[in-house]
Amino acid sequence: MNVPLYSSSYRNLRSSAGFTLIELMVTIAVLAIIVSIAAPNISNQLANQRVKSTVSSIESALKEAKAESIIRRQDITVVYSNADNTIKLKDDSNTDLATYNVASQSTINQVITPTTVTEVTFQPNKVMFGGASVIYTVCDSASTNETPRQVSLNSIANINTTTVGSC
Repeated sequence: MNVPLYSSSYRNLRSSAGFTLIELMVTIAVLAIIVSIAAPNISNQLANQRVKSTVSSIESALKEAKAESIIRRQDITVVYSNADNTIKLKDDSNTDLATYNVASQSTINQVITPTTVTEVTFQPNKVMFGGASVIYTVCDSASTNETPRQVSLNSIANINTTTVGSC
């Protein structure tokens, strides 16, 4: 029995040389299900990351303002502009010392007590002007499921960051 080797192996190669259309469709369907489950989690993760970035910018601005007021021995004011999403540090002569950019999707709610104080001003003696305390609540306007955070600043200029319930 003299069977050529190349003819029998050629038939085996032809029968197993690829995927069927049904196998490809099942694979694509499984991938589509996985992507549809993962997509909301990715958008929430991005929103949380934007909130964390904004909180970090606020903290940095407040810490720099506190340090600059001590170093320069003058009042340093922190001004948040909702129009262009920036936080600016200004000295006594209203000169910009530094500018911090905030993510455009971030919304910041600033509450200053007592209400007679309208700006956050650090004094060289390590206290806030007028004994003010401030709470910045940071949310993300692009998502409703993110975890909002608060940056609080008490009258003796201690900065704390906490996670809060909802926006």
